[in-house]
Amino acid sequence: MEWNPETLQFLSQCFLNTLSPIHDPRRRAEQALSDAATRPNYGLAVLRLVAEPSVDDQIRQSAAVNFKNHLKAHWAVHPNDPAHIAVPDPEKEQIKALIVTLMVNASPKIQAQLSEALTIIGKHDFPKAWPTLLPELVLTLDKLSQANDYASVNGVLATINSLFKKFRYQFKTNELLLDLKYCLDNFAKPLLQVFKRTAGFIDQAVGSASVNASVLKGYVESQRLCCRIFYSLNFMELPEFFEDHMDEWMIEFKKYLTVKYSALEDSGSDGLASVDELRAAVCENISLYMEKEEETFQKYLSGFVEAVWGLLVVASNSSSRERLTVTAIKFLTTVSTSVHHTLFARDDILQQICQSVVIPNVMLRDEDEELFEMNYVEFIRRDMEGSDLDTRRRIACELLKGIASNYKEKVTEKVSSQVQSLLASFAENPAANWKHKDCAIYLVVSLATKKAGGSSGSTDLVDVESFFGSVIVPELRSQDVDGFPMLKAGALKYFTMFRNQISKPVALALLPDVVRFLGSESNVVHSYAASCIEKLFLVKDEGGRARYSATDVSPFLLVLMTNLFSALQKPESEENQYVMKCIMRVLGVANVSHEVALPCINGLATVLNRVCENPKNPVFNHYLFESVALLIRRACDQDPSIISPFETSLLPSLQLILSRDVSEFFPYAFQLLAQLVDLNQSPLPGNYMEIFAILLMPESWKKSANVPALVRLLQAFLRKAPHELNQQGRLSSVLGIFNTLVSSPSTDEQGFYVLNTVIENLGYDVIHPYISHIWVALFKRLQYNRTVKFIKSLVIFMSLFLVKHGPEKLVGSMNAVQPDVFHTILEQFWIPNLKLITGSTELKLTSVASTRLICESVSPLDQKLWGKMLDSIVTLISRPEEDRVEEEPEVPDFGETVGYNATYVRLYNAGRKEDDPLPEINDPKQFLVASLANLSARSPGTYPRIITENLEPANQAALFQLCSSYNLTIV
Repeated sequence: MEWNPETLQFLSQCFLNTLSPIHDPRRRAEQALSDAATRPNYGLAVLRLVAEPSVDDQIRQSAAVNFKNHLKAHWAVHPNDPAHIAVPDPEKEQIKALIVTLMVNASPKIQAQLSEALTIIGKHDFPKAWPTLLPELVLTLDKLSQANDYASVNGVLATINSLFKKFRYQFKTNELLLDLKYCLDNFAKPLLQVFKRTAGFIDQAVGSASVNASVLKGYVESQRLCCRIFYSLNFMELPEFFEDHMDEWMIEFKKYLTVKYSALEDSGSDGLASVDELRAAVCENISLYMEKEEETFQKYLSGFVEAVWGLLVVASNSSSRERLTVTAIKFLTTVSTSVHHTLFARDDILQQICQSVVIPNVMLRDEDEELFEMNYVEFIRRDMEGSDLDTRRRIACELLKGIASNYKEKVTEKVSSQVQSLLASFAENPAANWKHKDCAIYLVVSLATKKAGGSSGSTDLVDVESFFGSVIVPELRSQDVDGFPMLKAGALKYFTMFRNQISKPVALALLPDVVRFLGSESNVVHSYAASCIEKLFLVKDEGGRARYSATDVSPFLLVLMTNLFSALQKPESEENQYVMKCIMRVLGVANVSHEVALPCINGLATVLNRVCENPKNPVFNHYLFESVALLIRRACDQDPSIISPFETSLLPSLQLILSRDVSEFFPYAFQLLAQLVDLNQSPLPGNYMEIFAILLMPESWKKSANVPALVRLLQAFLRKAPHELNQQGRLSSVLGIFNTLVSSPSTDEQGFYVLNTVIENLGYDVIHPYISHIWVALFKRLQYNRTVKFIKSLVIFMSLFLVKHGPEKLVGSMNAVQPDVFHTILEQFWIPNLKLITGSTELKLTSVASTRLICESVSPLDQKLWGKMLDSIVTLISRPEEDRVEEEPEVPDFGETVGYNATYVRLYNAGRKEDDPLPEINDPKQFLVASLANLSARSPGTYPRIITENLEPANQAALFQLCSSYNLTIV
């Protein structure tokens, strides 16, 4: 694309039209730009348009955004994607030569876009493929700061800050350390120079009679950016330059924490916020030095602690200064867990921390109430799920925990006294001081020590049961489920946290009250009530026995389920994952009678139909399907007469998923259908056979995420409809599916599941016409693309074939495809890989099959091969799994392969208990020894010699130990 007046006119008109509110011209302009973007020099032409002063500002801004997005899509080369068009190298060099100057001279909005564009280039090219960038930025920065042009200075610093961020989060490698050294060599000194120069400008501005707040704000922003660059350059380790110049940095850092910049701070909230952002950046820098360079930082420590403390006492009282408060408390927390913890040892300091920092920050504020009412999902995420480490409330408690790591008794004493004082204040005037009680509960819950796995907590602050009885129970007993909702939420959270310590009789007496709170209009309250019930039913006593049983739930089961389904109809809780998880948990514990099961399945089907219209919440959806699967399993096992009404409710919903192509629900729908097929008696009803027909169509198997669920469904059909399988070419279709699955390493295991089910459920006369095709497919894969996982699956399949149809048919059918191929496969694959088999059913199957092979074959193996096979069998059955199986990092298991766990989620409750193909054999070890004893009795003296010559000494000892255990002898 040549740069000329026509190009300027064309691009200007296109960018103008992209801003049009009318759909057609806007779409045409976007298409024209998309087509032009494939031509060489397009990016360069757009950049020149951005720099053209005669063009309207709006058009230039639109072009700047397009330029940035163009670079994002086309700067990097994608060698594996032949269709991808990258910016040609000559064009790249021209863009790099222009962009810094254009960015510096641009208006603020365009400058921001060009700065982002420069960062995109830098991500790929800096520093190796763009060695001129940093020197150019250093030179530009020096000129601009000397000229006191801080709008542009900050544009350059923001770009450098973006380029250097990688030193904070990328994994440390030699290459990254070389890049860091380059940046330090070229920028550590200029950074300090601009930092000190700006500090001088700030001092001058503060000292002058007429301070311009907007000028001062530019300086403060510049120092904040310098602090962020300082953080990036120091993140990995303390560089020598910074150690040599530490005084110069620390003097200024401390000044920003102690000096009040009235001209800016009193000019409005923006002014105070910009100074606080600088102070927060300083706090992060001194925390970094405290963590990584404690010894070097020691001489500055007490001064900084004092400065941060002074700042915190003031900032804690203001809700608008949260970020500063959080970073300041984090710094003090770091100090409290270091060797300098004695700074917090004095009683008066602890008292001050509790009163001036902790209580003001834990006490609820207006914005907390607003979040509670307006965005319950975010409130719960922060409050209950512990993602609030960067909020005032949580970080204030972290400070107390930090101090308690060295002064536990003192902290416990002070906080206990604060808790009592807050409760006394509440008692004086409950309506006015309810936040004091909330604060007391929050302190007790947040300072509790969580047990491993986060199942529950314990605390020394209060006696758990007594506090529960006097403080929590009155809230739970309150008849007004909507009064003081934040207090109710706190009480439910306490019950949830200390559920293990609260005795069963006390908890059961209160459960009907918790069930009432499911009817609260507050989304947080009914979510916490659901979560409390759900977690309570997970409590286990000594020995791992569940504390609460179906008998405990049954008195209020009907009202509990009614309230849970009612909660799902409340505004904004239509897809409340806490409520649905509770439904799932209750169905797992309760005795699901006919009276409960039918309303539940109808309720779940209604919810399912609703979410099909627009699936939004994957967690909610998973618990929904898990609940359906659980209800099918428990109710239908207990009362088979319920299967028919369940099908009436569910099949239309599942057919809706398939007909509307709700693809994210396909794996779930197939798993539920498999469950329903398993529950039916043969012959299957006609509507299931229609689904079977769809299942056999190749199109159904094209989406990889559906494969495991489709295999589970296909297995169910193969078990329930073996006779129908041999009609209308169905078996041929099933084996076609097996062939497709087994040919790929990502789905071969699923292919074997299909094949094994065919072998288990069909007679040899039915599969005989197809058997040679099966072996050809397996041999082909074994020859060209074998993996350890494939070979193990093959050994399991051959073992299953042998136990179902006998050694002769196995050997004969394989050798019919290729003469003597069985001997080769036995020697090269079966014997060496037998010891890698895992899983109790698989171990029994393969060891028994291998034993039958060496003890029952009409055409015996040669002695050496016989001995090697026995050696492998003994290894398999006598050694623990971890001693004989190595990790297989090169081939991930099916569930871990890319593309599956994103969309396929196995339903735990839709699983089927594994069939044992050898129910008549209980002990494979005994089977081996008895078979060997019988075989050796027919040729005395032969086998002891073969065993001595071919078995490892450890395996010989293990075999004779087994003989002794079962009182049998190999003669």
